[in-house]
Amino acid sequence: MLEADGDLMAVSGLFYGEDGGGFIGQCQRNEFARYQRYVSRSKGRVFVLTGTASLFRACAYQAVSDARGTLVPGPPGKVYDTLALTEDNELTLALKTLGAAMLSPIECRVVTEVMPDWRALYRQRLRWHRGALENIGAYGFTRATAIYWFQQLALGYGVVALQSYFLLLLITVLAADTFTISWFWAVIGAIFVVERVVTAWSEGWRGRLLAAPIFLELGYVVFLQYTFLSGLVQIVLGRQAGWNYVPREVGT
Repeated sequence: MLEADGDLMAVSGLFYGEDGGGFIGQCQRNEFARYQRYVSRSKGRVFVLTGTASLFRACAYQAVSDARGTLVPGPPGKVYDTLALTEDNELTLALKTLGAAMLSPIECRVVTEVMPDWRALYRQRLRWHRGALENIGAYGFTRATAIYWFQQLALGYGVVALQSYFLLLLITVLAADTFTISWFWAVIGAIFVVERVVTAWSEGWRGRLLAAPIFLELGYVVFLQYTFLSGLVQIVLGRQAGWNYVPREVGT
């Protein structure tokens, strides 16, 4: 693709979760499958040049290096801003700010690790959320960053909406004397179930089985929302954050 299009500056892979990890591993694989579906339906439009596997032209690196400190934030002469917690996201913003053409083709499949437990997942997603927030804060609101600002606003709205739903549901259950089925809302609920199963279809029977009850994945979403809020609080309080190194077993 780079050889065929001289204007294309970078090509990024679409990541799939490795096998294993039990329940939490499958939750991550379902999440990644939905992200792949989103990118493929947007005809390969790049959201993040993933650190798992991306290919750049040397001139793209040179352009970022030359623009540091003027057109894009960061130390002059550096390709990567080493202070950024999410360097792949930051480099994506830098190239988008410079108007670079990029692509995430569905044909480019790469495998990434899944976090083995809740603690490791929390640390990983805390870095992701904090990094994304700090990146757009450094760049400000521009044409290149607008979609990323809207994404963070949507995440914030999602936290408020889901927790409000749980609160209303609890109040309703405590206040109700009888329980009746509303077929209108039952149909709406069925549509949500179908959506969750279809969007995780590529993950096979394990992914579909996890998605079907819907409440299992809702618990996973609540956990991710908690990490998002933790990132916001840490930024406000000025706390330091670091990377999440997960030891890997060495194969023989």
